[in-house]
Amino acid sequence: VAWMLTSTTLVLLMLVPGLALFYGGLVRAKNILSVLMQVLVVAALAIVLWVVYGYSLAFEGGNAVLGGAGKFLLRGVTGDTLIPTPTPGVALPELVFVAFQGAFAAISCALVVGAIAERAKFAAVLLFTALWFTFAYLPLAHMVWAGNGWLLAQGALDFAGGFAVEMASGWSALALIWLLGPRKGYGKDPMPPHS
Repeated sequence: VAWMLTSTTLVLLMLVPGLALFYGGLVRAKNILSVLMQVLVVAALAIVLWVVYGYSLAFEGGNAVLGGAGKFLLRGVTGDTLIPTPTPGVALPELVFVAFQGAFAAISCALVVGAIAERAKFAAVLLFTALWFTFAYLPLAHMVWAGNGWLLAQGALDFAGGFAVEMASGWSALALIWLLGPRKGYGKDPMPPHS
């Protein structure tokens, strides 16, 4: 349990301040506060959505593509509930697992912010985050990590989130870059990074 809580803490530190300051250093000085707030609020939104319905849709029964509604608002998850691990005879407190996976859901959503920095309004970023989290991240997380997930059944082993976290957010960021086009003034105005 201690290593899982340590890992959760490290992912959250990688998110805020790590990712926020990294992205803040890559944008122009006038946009640093905007990017810091986008990363922070996107992460907070993702964690709230994770608790409300994300955990349930990612890990609770359902079919091979999406989980069920049995654990909406963490119904039935207490400090005493345990979930089995792939190691026979080893179980984890479910709240620890919820926190661990929630940290990865939050950083997945925040990774996309770097691609759209200086290109999208705050409200649009939040709307996109809610939609992407629901219709892209949750099905992918279920398919690769849930016991009855389609990709897991095909033999995919994703221990570090390469598919559900890095590839999903990376391909989505690339699609957004293509959709939004270059930054205003790109190629004409100087755009040195803040730091």
